[in-house]
Amino acid sequence: MDSVLRQHQNGRAILKLNRPQALNALTPQMLDALSAAIDEAADDDAVGIVIVSGEGRAFSAGVDLKSLGQRKLLNGAVGPLLDVPGRRVIRKIETLPKVVIARVNGFCFTGALELALACDLMVVAAEAKLGDTHARYGIRPSWGMSQRLPRRVGVLKARELSYTGRTFSGKEALEMGLANFAPPLSSLDEVIDGLCAQILANSRDTIAAYKDLYRATEGTRLDEGLDYESSTAYAIKDTEARIESFRRR
Repeated sequence: MDSVLRQHQNGRAILKLNRPQALNALTPQMLDALSAAIDEAADDDAVGIVIVSGEGRAFSAGVDLKSLGQRKLLNGAVGPLLDVPGRRVIRKIETLPKVVIARVNGFCFTGALELALACDLMVVAAEAKLGDTHARYGIRPSWGMSQRLPRRVGVLKARELSYTGRTFSGKEALEMGLANFAPPLSSLDEVIDGLCAQILANSRDTIAAYKDLYRATEGTRLDEGLDYESSTAYAIKDTEARIESFRRR
């Protein structure tokens, strides 16, 4: 059974984590398969959006600690067997010059939440259950939770979520600014379809430029961000075609 299902549809590459019997818990093999699927989408000019989701009732329950076998977790670190492919996937998501949407259809905990936080946009089912459970199990964050979560929800809320390890709903994720939309699960795909249609109607080159600008300047001083914006050149090939209608007025 493929650990990541791939479907290409209307300019979108839909990548589904596929271990539903284990709530799509992340193994090194699954992370490698997801990495390969992202590479495939990167090379496909027909793909403008990548959607990452999960098969069954979970996005992902987080890393599968069983995949570590009898390895000891020294000082709370899961170690390179999971850290190396996990960080590789997250880096590819963040640097892919295409929009990546996390479609959080159900349970989304810890390493899976770190994966979703790396995506450009997050659409969460209102009924979904999310959480940062590192502290419950004496595990330290190593895929970026301590950096991305406070940037999304603010440092006070991030501390609360990480220190308590509590579970929260998709509806609360929307209220705290973690998600872009939180429709009922029955309307999740309808909302994502509408979002994708709006994005795909725009210039892919411009969106790729925006993605780089947002990523490269997050956390920098305003003057540094402005300098980066003004000094960085991008290949945007469809400008003339898109503004031609205005010239005819």
